[in-house]
Amino acid sequence: MKRSRILGVGHSLPDRIVTNEELSELMDTNNEWIVERTGIEERRWFTPGVDTVTSLSKNASLLALERAGIEAKDLDFIVFATITPDYYVPGNGVLLQRELGIPGIGALDIRNACSGFIYALSVADQFIKTGMYQNILVVGAEIQSSGLDKSDEGRSSAVIFADGAGAVVLGVSEDENSGILSTHLHADGTFAEELFCKDPGSSREDRFSQELFDSGSFFLKMNGNVVFKHAIVRFIEVINEALKANNLSKEDIDLLVPHQANLRISQFIQQKLEFPDDKVFNNIMTLGNTTGATIPIALSEAWEQGRIKSGDLVCLAAFGSGFTWASALLKW
Repeated sequence: MKRSRILGVGHSLPDRIVTNEELSELMDTNNEWIVERTGIEERRWFTPGVDTVTSLSKNASLLALERAGIEAKDLDFIVFATITPDYYVPGNGVLLQRELGIPGIGALDIRNACSGFIYALSVADQFIKTGMYQNILVVGAEIQSSGLDKSDEGRSSAVIFADGAGAVVLGVSEDENSGILSTHLHADGTFAEELFCKDPGSSREDRFSQELFDSGSFFLKMNGNVVFKHAIVRFIEVINEALKANNLSKEDIDLLVPHQANLRISQFIQQKLEFPDDKVFNNIMTLGNTTGATIPIALSEAWEQGRIKSGDLVCLAAFGSGFTWASALLKW
């Protein structure tokens, strides 16, 4: 069976930097409160009329393609992870396909929020392993800032989420010792309402009624304590699952790239695994939580900074809404 590997990585961020001080002008918060609870010092928010999920993902994809040494016309398929598409219908995969000028190839959208990119990567990995496709573009992109409750009531989530896009080009590995070793996907819908955005839901009598708008059901709701308690357990479980599946130990990991949910979560995982700082990549301090985009953005930045080198064992792990959680282990 063929093995797939990441050929190129890329990311794109809005120009607008939003500091904690700026948020303190919108809601009852301050820099100390935000940093203590999230580790975030600043984040990127989109500029209306300038940035779209499509434009950010296009920029990230072109960079990934350039680094992969292939052109858009060489792609066979697109897997796009987002919960904030530019249109309600259709999904963002076809919009990106149009912008890249490659009509005719399939485009699949995945709505698994924070775990979306690893789910997307796993789907693409199976297509390549079976020989169905050779080169697949896998994207994670979000614009969260336009849907946040920026009042005092919504501050606990409004200070966390941000915008951006990341992409990888997945291709066939020419070296049987490199590439994606395994992916592991899980979910438990029991806790769906602990981190969710209820509307616009199709089962309402009128999904866009004024009553629903007034109720605040269009804003993201998060039970931070419940999310934290489950995340720290599932992160460790799914990382160990990947290691066990490949007869490896945590000492073999060269770099852990966790979903950038909250710096406190990442630090807790690091402590439990007894990893030094150079074995864990975090960028939430300056970019916030970009949901499905955090891992590909982090991969791209880590590669740019020389934190990922040929032959490194890299572990990706995520936890989020659903609840869903996932991991991927790959030899760079």
